[in-house]
Amino acid sequence: MRLGDGGRSSDLEDRRGEGGGGFGGGGIGGRHIGIGGLAILLVLSLVFKKNFFALLGDGGGAPAAQGPVAPVNDAAEEPEVRLVSRILDDAQATWTTILPKAGAQYRHAHLVLFRDAIESACGSAQSATGPFYCPGDEKVYLDLGFFDELRTRFGAPGDFAQAYVITHELGHHVQKILGTSDKVHAAEERGSEAQANALSVRLELQADCYAGVWANATQATNKLDPGDIDQGLAAAASVGDDRLQKMATGHVNPESFTHGTSAQRSSWFKKGFESGRVDACNTFDSNE
Repeated sequence: MRLGDGGRSSDLEDRRGEGGGGFGGGGIGGRHIGIGGLAILLVLSLVFKKNFFALLGDGGGAPAAQGPVAPVNDAAEEPEVRLVSRILDDAQATWTTILPKAGAQYRHAHLVLFRDAIESACGSAQSATGPFYCPGDEKVYLDLGFFDELRTRFGAPGDFAQAYVITHELGHHVQKILGTSDKVHAAEERGSEAQANALSVRLELQADCYAGVWANATQATNKLDPGDIDQGLAAAASVGDDRLQKMATGHVNPESFTHGTSAQRSSWFKKGFESGRVDACNTFDSNE
C-alpha cells in the first residue's frame, strides 16, 4: 500500500504500557467480538492456548488481576504503529467522504493499542481475544502481537492483511453510526442462541463488506500495490469460523458460528471491493 506517512494518528491511543487487570464476572460485552457460547470459548482456548473460560468468571466473581506488563520496545514497534496510523487515518478519511451518501455523517473512532490485557467500556479483554470494536466507547482495541498471529498461525502476511483487520473493525463503527448494530444486538437479546449466532454472522459479514468498500476507494486513488487485494481475501478467509474450528478441534459445528465461514468472509469482502457501495453490503437480506 502507498498511504504516505503522517506520523502517529491523532485518533491513536497508545496504552501498551498500562496493566490490564483481571476479568470481571461480566466478561466481554458485544457479540461481534466473537466470545459467545461454550463452543467458541473452546475453539479460542485451543487455538491460542489460553484459558478463555476465565472470561466467565468464578461464580460471578473476578479472577485475580494479572501482573505488570512487560516494557514496550517503542523503537522496534514504531514502524508498525505508524502503519496502523496510516491505515486508520486513510480509512476514516474515506468514510468521511462515503458515509454521507448513505445518509449519515461519519464521526471518528479511536484506535487503542494495548498489550496483554485492557479495560474498555465493553469490559475486560486479553490480547488473545483478538482485535475488537467496543460500541460503548466507539473505540477499536488492538494488540500488535495479533499481526504476528495473523502471519504465522493463520498464514495471512502483508500490510494489506493488517489493513483488512483494522478496516473490518471500523466497519463495526460504521454499523454503530448507521444504527445497525443497536438493532441487531436488541434482536439478539430477544432471540434464541441460534438466532443470536446467525445475526452475529450477518453483522460480521457486513463489516467484511465495509472493509471491501474502503479497499475500493483506496484502489481508486492508486494507493494499492499488486497483490494487496489477494492479501485481504486471504486474511478474510483465514479467520472463518469453519477454519478456526477445524484447526482447534478437527471438526466443524456450524450452529456455533458467529463470524461466518472462510468462503463467506472473503466473498463479502470481495463484494464490497467490487461494488464500492454501502448499499451492496446488506448481508441481512442475503442467503450468501
